[in-house]
Amino acid sequence: MAVVRRQLLPAIVAFVVLTVLTGLAYPLVVTGIAQLAFPGRADGSLVERNGVVVGSSLIGQRFEGPRWFRPRPSSAGDGYDAMSSSASNLGPTNRTLLRDVRSRAAAYRRENGLQAHAPVPPDAVTGSGSGLDPEISVANARIQAYRVARARGLSRADVLGLVSAHTHGRSLGFLGQPGVSVVELNLALDGIGR
Repeated sequence: MAVVRRQLLPAIVAFVVLTVLTGLAYPLVVTGIAQLAFPGRADGSLVERNGVVVGSSLIGQRFEGPRWFRPRPSSAGDGYDAMSSSASNLGPTNRTLLRDVRSRAAAYRRENGLQAHAPVPPDAVTGSGSGLDPEISVANARIQAYRVARARGLSRADVLGLVSAHTHGRSLGFLGQPGVSVVELNLALDGIGR
């Protein structure tokens, strides 16, 4: 029994100490540093309208109707469900993916007044790896701007100005491509009131 106590006591102490360090102290320190250095991002980059949280600038949302810019397609749950974040995992030769892309491209062309074989931005017909991408390409936003302007009775120049105002540059100035935040852009459109 003495041997068991001699081996069991250090194991229990190590378990408690490591639990406190890695389960409590470390997360609290990292959260504290994040709150000091990046307070908005640490809290989820929440977007508010009149004091009410309406979304996050980090997670896409579904928008229906011609008056709104549309985000990328989403395979996350029922669409943009952060609890079910995932891609479709369909490869480039998968028949289901090819059928979906063709169908999405045809619908995109129809709703945006494009010719039957006009090129379509890839982000308009394919989902992101997480299924939650909040941004679309500048080309995608510019094509949609004409439909949105017509539906809202706005000038194309005004809507394209909003697109430019909500375009974010490359990460760290050199990674990726510029993107347009759909949530922020649609909220700005909603603020115009038409």
